[in-house]
Amino acid sequence: MTRSAHSANPHMAAPLDGRQKPARGSWSTILSLLPYLWPKHEFWLRLRLVLASICMVVAKIATVFVPILLYHAIDHLSAKDAIITVPAGLIVGYAAVRIASTGFAELRDAIFAAVQMRASRVVARQTFEHLHNLSMRFHLDRQTGGLSNIILRGTLGIQNVLRLATFNIIPTIIELLLTAGALWHFFDVWYALITFAAVTFYIGFTFTFTSWRGKFRRIMNETDNEAQTKAIDSLINFETVKYFGNEEHESRRFDESLARYEKASVKSQVSLNALNIGQAVIISSALGVMMMMAANGVAHHGMTVGKFVLVNTYLMQLYVPLNFLGFVYLQVNQGLIDMEQMFSLLRVNQEIKDKPGAKVVAPQGPPAQIVFEDVHFAYNPDRQILKGISFSVEPGKKVALVGPTGSGKSTTSRLLFRFYDVTQGSVKIDGIDVRDVTQHSLRAAIGVVPQDTVLFNDSIFYNIAYGRPGATVAEIEQAARLAQIHDFIVSLPQGYKTKVGERGLKLSGGEKQRVAIARTILKNPRILILDEATSALDTATEQDIGAALRSVADHRTTLVIAHRLSTVTDADEILVLRDGEIVERGGHAALLAMDGVYAAMWAAQVELEAAADVAGVEPARLESVPEAAD
Repeated sequence: MTRSAHSANPHMAAPLDGRQKPARGSWSTILSLLPYLWPKHEFWLRLRLVLASICMVVAKIATVFVPILLYHAIDHLSAKDAIITVPAGLIVGYAAVRIASTGFAELRDAIFAAVQMRASRVVARQTFEHLHNLSMRFHLDRQTGGLSNIILRGTLGIQNVLRLATFNIIPTIIELLLTAGALWHFFDVWYALITFAAVTFYIGFTFTFTSWRGKFRRIMNETDNEAQTKAIDSLINFETVKYFGNEEHESRRFDESLARYEKASVKSQVSLNALNIGQAVIISSALGVMMMMAANGVAHHGMTVGKFVLVNTYLMQLYVPLNFLGFVYLQVNQGLIDMEQMFSLLRVNQEIKDKPGAKVVAPQGPPAQIVFEDVHFAYNPDRQILKGISFSVEPGKKVALVGPTGSGKSTTSRLLFRFYDVTQGSVKIDGIDVRDVTQHSLRAAIGVVPQDTVLFNDSIFYNIAYGRPGATVAEIEQAARLAQIHDFIVSLPQGYKTKVGERGLKLSGGEKQRVAIARTILKNPRILILDEATSALDTATEQDIGAALRSVADHRTTLVIAHRLSTVTDADEILVLRDGEIVERGGHAALLAMDGVYAAMWAAQVELEAAADVAGVEPARLESVPEAAD
């Protein structure tokens, strides 16, 4: 097919993962969070937001009245004819207003907590689901430790931005306006103007300085991701590290990342100290000027001592949220940086998508037909893997794919699962192109027993039940019996509650394979893929597992990917792949009679097994399918 025809293919693969939509600015990121503050169909969360807003306003009004009551109490106490009951009443009122100020502020945070946590939960879940929806290409290029760190920090960043931006920045602005109005009312416009000028300079200095400090936070994030990724990768590959005695090497790699993090962290802390000093200079200078003006008023213009205290109290009281505003801006800015990384994951294009109106494949039912029709595929444009292969697996039949490493065997199963889309041609199930059905229903209809079974670090029961969450205990135990592992499980001290360890490493290879077979039986798929399911096992275990696999494959359409030719001699058809092409096909006896590639592979394998017997090692430790001679 020509390039133009290829490009016109309506099923052509989407752009590669990793292409992102343009990054958004900080304000766009903040605005994107607003829907989570006012979620649809969540009446109680909306009511909480309204009540929290009311508490915020009441708390700030009470805060502004605190200095006024103190000012009146001082003036009454300073008067020669003061009556003790009046100041006492003002003092009680002063205490009550302070309690109201603190109480309503705390009540505001308590009411808003549910809105804040729901928003961070929803965004984290959306990110998690989006990562699962991205193609295998994306996950092979990314490192799990870095991804989990990005989600964790992004979630905390959302919590900080929602809490601090909504109920700290806005209340501070309200308090500034009320304070300036009160100073204008009790004194003159100059007090209000000086307050505005000081606050404006303070905010400008804080925002500018904090923005400059942001680069240190970004470096900290990058180096932290790098350190966590290296740590997780090293710990997951604990055995490999021990095999090669590379503990010191791993420690040195980890420490190199920590050293870069340390350097950026120190710069961040030192710049924070400089920011705090600058803020204190600005506020203290403004406070000194206004105190001088107030003191002059007391000495020469008949201003009362109460008003002098009023000026000081207002400025000191305003300084608290302003000082916190610097911290708030720092946290919001850091939160936006953290969110920026998480939202960048959400902007990654989903390579494999369901079509609008995609059909649904029945997950259970009669065996399905599989058809590969002139399939071409390349992971990268410069490396063609499959070069126009065509074959079919009739319902209930067993077809095997054999060939040397790199011939494209496992790629066929990935295309059937639709981890990738074909470059050209089509893959069909029951006559329907897999790109025309939903991914969920497609994968629900396919079961796989892989070569390297990776289990969750949970119980045996959980790992078997993973084949069909919600299955009954009786169904899970029956699946284990069919997989010939039930007796082994009940012999363990904790039975089905036994933990399998990280990636299932507490179990042997054969035991892990049986667990994989059990959960596939429980899934009860219409199509079964055996992807070199016994190639890493010893001969005795392979024979035992083989019996379980044959029971699983009974009455199912089965595609076997094998290195050991002895495991596929009973296949209805064997396809021999080499360099991405089917070079031979037929039954075991017919292929041997051809005396071609398959026959050469069979002869080489028999020779290897004979050599293994002489050497006293398992054939699995020798190369099973060598490259056939041209």
